[in-house]
Amino acid sequence: MARVERNLVEPIVNARLQGGRAAGVNWIPAIQMKLEDIFFKRGLFLALIGFLLGRALILSQLSPFGLPFFAAVFLMRREHAPLALLGLLVGAFTNSIVSGVTLFAAAFILLLLNKIKTPAIESHFKTMAVYVLLSLGLADLARQYIMFRSVNIYSGMMIAVEAGLALILTLIFIQCIPLMTVRIKSQALKTEEIVSVIILLASVMTGTIGWVAYGLSIEHILSRYLVLLFGLAGGAAIGSTVGVVTGLIFSLASVTSMYQMSLLAFSGLLGGLLKEGKKIGVSIGLVIATLLMGLYGEGTNNIMITVYESFAAILLFALTPTALLGRIAKHIPGTVEHTNEQQQYMRKVRDVTAQRVSQFSHVFGALSESFSHIDESSKAEEDEKELDYFLSNVTEKTCQMCFKKEQCWTSNFHTTYDSMQEIMHELNDNDGQLSSQTTKEWGKYCTRSPQVIAAISQELNFFQANQRLKRQVHESRKLVADQLRGVSAVMEDFAKEIRRERQNHHQQEEVILEALENFGLQIGNIDIYSLEQGGVDIEMSIPDCQGRGECEKLIAPMLSDILGETIIVHSEQCTTFPGGQCVVVLRSAKKFTVETGVSHAAKGGGLVSGDSFTTMDLGIGKYAVAISDGMGNGERAHLESTETLSLLQKFLMSGIEEKIAIKSVNSVLSLRTTDEIFSTLDLAMIDLQDAKAKFLKVCSIPSFIKRGEKIIKIESSSLPMGIIPEFEVDVVSEDLKAGDLLIMMSDGVFEGPTHIENVEFWLKRKIKEFETEDPQEVADLILEEVIRVKGMIDDDMTIVVTKIMHNTPKWASIPVQPKRKRA
Repeated sequence: MARVERNLVEPIVNARLQGGRAAGVNWIPAIQMKLEDIFFKRGLFLALIGFLLGRALILSQLSPFGLPFFAAVFLMRREHAPLALLGLLVGAFTNSIVSGVTLFAAAFILLLLNKIKTPAIESHFKTMAVYVLLSLGLADLARQYIMFRSVNIYSGMMIAVEAGLALILTLIFIQCIPLMTVRIKSQALKTEEIVSVIILLASVMTGTIGWVAYGLSIEHILSRYLVLLFGLAGGAAIGSTVGVVTGLIFSLASVTSMYQMSLLAFSGLLGGLLKEGKKIGVSIGLVIATLLMGLYGEGTNNIMITVYESFAAILLFALTPTALLGRIAKHIPGTVEHTNEQQQYMRKVRDVTAQRVSQFSHVFGALSESFSHIDESSKAEEDEKELDYFLSNVTEKTCQMCFKKEQCWTSNFHTTYDSMQEIMHELNDNDGQLSSQTTKEWGKYCTRSPQVIAAISQELNFFQANQRLKRQVHESRKLVADQLRGVSAVMEDFAKEIRRERQNHHQQEEVILEALENFGLQIGNIDIYSLEQGGVDIEMSIPDCQGRGECEKLIAPMLSDILGETIIVHSEQCTTFPGGQCVVVLRSAKKFTVETGVSHAAKGGGLVSGDSFTTMDLGIGKYAVAISDGMGNGERAHLESTETLSLLQKFLMSGIEEKIAIKSVNSVLSLRTTDEIFSTLDLAMIDLQDAKAKFLKVCSIPSFIKRGEKIIKIESSSLPMGIIPEFEVDVVSEDLKAGDLLIMMSDGVFEGPTHIENVEFWLKRKIKEFETEDPQEVADLILEEVIRVKGMIDDDMTIVVTKIMHNTPKWASIPVQPKRKRA
């Protein structure tokens, strides 16, 4: 329970002491710690609340507040329960001795019931509320019988009402106390939770009924202060709710305060409506409500007292630190403070997530550096050691039993070593053949020349196998390093995307809103994330257009004129219920677009082709076209080429650079099986922003670009995928233009008719003769021409034709007034 008092008073204490800290006064923290020790740790604040609740009455005779408060403290902070009970008893005895004795008896019965049957953990709240009902009911019955020796119907009804209210208040107090004991930083309070807190505060203020200072009612001042506080923190809805609840409890406590409910509710409503004026606006709302309701409720007799009470509440409100208002507003949904708190919390979560992703990216980067790092000095030293081991094995087989060993390896070590090394290199370079001159010279020097040469030749086979294995390991390390580097880059880009935040473009938002609203369009909300040229990103909510296409036909064309570039609808989420809001995302249109036509045929007119193709929009302004040809024909070749493209697509869609993606696919294919099943790959990556294209060809045939009457050939050479774990991918770059036709084909098409000597020239001539520029028609015509000239389909054939075009929006831009255009 210590956390209850701490959270209620600490904001006020901190705010009042903030100025002292700014001035650098050293004794401020000591005073703060002393106050915290007295009020919070020792439970003095609980005793003060208990004193006021012990005094609180309903209908001048019912006191249902004290026992529920004691039960809540007993459950939540049992160590402070005696002090809370002491405060309750003192407050009750200030009303009458009978009230104090009744409360003490009820508390004793409550503890007795709890001792007899301790509530289960899963239902201890409800069980404690029932115990409060029974305890207060038995204590009141005993009091009624002792004082009057009888219990009539009226008395029984009043006892039942008081016990029932106590049961409800127990559940309310238990619900309120955890909200104030735990420091909630980002959780919003529900409406019923706010009402419960107000009931507790109003119940506490009920204990001040009858207190008067200079002719002014303390309860009136405190109730209006409470309305001012929540009116500014939560707005009209919360302010009026606080006024109604507080006024209702006051009217139950004293019938003469009935008009206060209207005054407080009206004050909360006006103050909330004028909250933009801060404390002054809310205070003006209270003054207006006081004058109107004062004249209506009590005439002109006591209006000056009512006004003075309101001004006293305003004075207390003016002295309230702004920090306290901010803390209250943070927990009320819909307020600016709550929104900022939620955004700050989400920003922290986003930053932590982005930081973790970035850390993983750095880990992968470090692993990549570790795999790719090769110390040249250590590599040279290792090569020298391997040569020593090589010659040691040779000498072990030949020189150990030779009578000239001492002369060769002691007296002439360097000569013998260099000669044997020269023989090894010559055998290695000449496929195991040694020149006659070297054989003759070595025969003069060594008495066991044939045996030594044979031993060197035999050891050389093992040495070469070891070197091949080392190269494969080195190439595998390099591939792993490239893959890790690619993953690191993707994760770093993902971390940057997570950190992507809505930018402040208030002026541009006003310009766009003004232009659209003047055009007659209703815009609910607009968020601008980026206004960079070619990278515009805007999100807005609009009322349901019922399928009229306002986003594509009106909003996007108007934004195109305002921003000076073509804007298109990227995505749209329509509402699922009448009167809802649709969310639309508008982004910059790419300068180029592509249209693809495909024509293919299986060997012998079959249904399954060993060729596969795919076209994919990578979502980052790039478009990929790929053809893969599996080795041979039929189902096995089809599965091989299909899996090659499937793996490639997954790598490319993840954001990995295309060269690393192709190497990774090759690594998977080469390690997956020992069967000699290979596939080719022909990949074209087209940048839709500037029409630059990269061609990556893995054992694929040339491609052609038709630009008017000009035919451009694109070719490269490398081994098929899956043969060796590591190979270099040649990248050919070419700037495409609008109207270009990119023609890619498999080897079944390029091999062409057998009676044609120069198939490449024949294909170029045929492509140049085509009058149509429709990609599908061009693909069909090429396939038809090849089959007609061949007379048969002797291999799988696939042709993919891609046309590059300027991106012309479907709807023209709608001009707006020049003053609205972006500078």
